[in-house]
Amino acid sequence: MDPVVELLSGKDVIGSQDKAIIAVESHEIIPMIKWEQRAFSTAILGVIVFASLAIFPVFLIPSTPSMWVAGMTFGYGSGFLMIIGGVSIGSSIPYFIGSLFYHRIHVWLERHPKRASIIRLAGEGNWFSQFRAVSLIRISPFPYVIYNYCAVATDVKYAPYLLGTVVGMAPEIFVALYTGILIKTLADASQDRKSLSVSQIVMNVARFCISVSATVAVADCDECGQVLHQCERDCSSDVVRKRRLKELQMREELLLQ
Repeated sequence: MDPVVELLSGKDVIGSQDKAIIAVESHEIIPMIKWEQRAFSTAILGVIVFASLAIFPVFLIPSTPSMWVAGMTFGYGSGFLMIIGGVSIGSSIPYFIGSLFYHRIHVWLERHPKRASIIRLAGEGNWFSQFRAVSLIRISPFPYVIYNYCAVATDVKYAPYLLGTVVGMAPEIFVALYTGILIKTLADASQDRKSLSVSQIVMNVARFCISVSATVAVADCDECGQVLHQCERDCSSDVVRKRRLKELQMREELLLQ
């Protein structure tokens, strides 16, 4: 019997959903990890992970599996720095590519004002307001690979865009690193045909609690949703006021003529 399955059946440490995920990993992901560790050196894996984090967002491809590999290979410290570097490049390239299609993206946003109202928030206000809006958008369920291209059309500056991206994605990065470390621990246990020791179980549970606590501390999803909706309503009202002001100015010019 697989020691991973034996551990999970004998200890009610992890929830049922996590058990199902780990059961799949023990038959599909763990063999792939073993092959990966045999086929590539640590330096090559670092290059592959960094390149995938920088290139995948350009083609709208999720890069979470690359974050898992970073956690498995480099741990929290080096893995976090590597991911931050890759994510910074991966979010910057679409930003500058989007600037080449600024007018087309802007026209699309004008045609869909309700859908675009949230991402338009990032371009409102001063530097700190833009940074806060980008951070909230990154934390929210809004697809960040799409926002990478649309951000420039909202007139958000590059500095608050990049800093807000790094801060907003920090919770996701920590959770991905924890997931990668946990997968590696289970892979090692499966390879050695040994059950996890009590200290390893305690460490994994502690890491999980720390990751969840960090995520909750940075942002509560409901609160972020309320803030975004409030900002959306404020932005919509500002748009309406601007349109009315333009109409009044046009009427005044016609009367003067």
